[in-house]
Amino acid sequence: MKCCYECGTPLVKKYLEKEGMVPYCPKCKQFRFPIFNTAVSMEVLSPDKTRILLIQQYGKKRNILVAGYVNRGESAEQAVAREVKEEIGLTVHDITFNESQFFEPSNTLMLNFSCVADSEDLSGVTDEVDHAEWYERSETPQVIAQNSLAQQFLLAFLNRKA
Repeated sequence: MKCCYECGTPLVKKYLEKEGMVPYCPKCKQFRFPIFNTAVSMEVLSPDKTRILLIQQYGKKRNILVAGYVNRGESAEQAVAREVKEEIGLTVHDITFNESQFFEPSNTLMLNFSCVADSEDLSGVTDEVDHAEWYERSETPQVIAQNSLAQQFLLAFLNRKA
């Protein structure tokens, strides 16, 4: 963030006790903490928890986790349930936070969760998703998009639940 999001004035670094050097707007006389997006990604598990749902989107032939942005006014857990319902048509429960990581390319704090779907029925997949498929847990490391944040989250999840 180089300019004030209120008035557009270039920000300067100024010391703030207990925070260190923080961007400061000399015109508004306000500290300006970074603004970033918040999104969720999820390992969607089959009802018996033996398979994980992976999807393909945006014309790319690579498997990723279901993900989406958190809307203003909703919790991350509500976003997990909403995104799975909107994109896949499934209802989920047992929503559990796993870990978070900042994703620089989209200025997004990614919050990773796991959840359990009420069914494996993929007939409700919407046009937001090009392809959705259930994979056995053991095969997901080979079919997830390599060197991706989705892969990092998936592998960490599998290692924790092994």
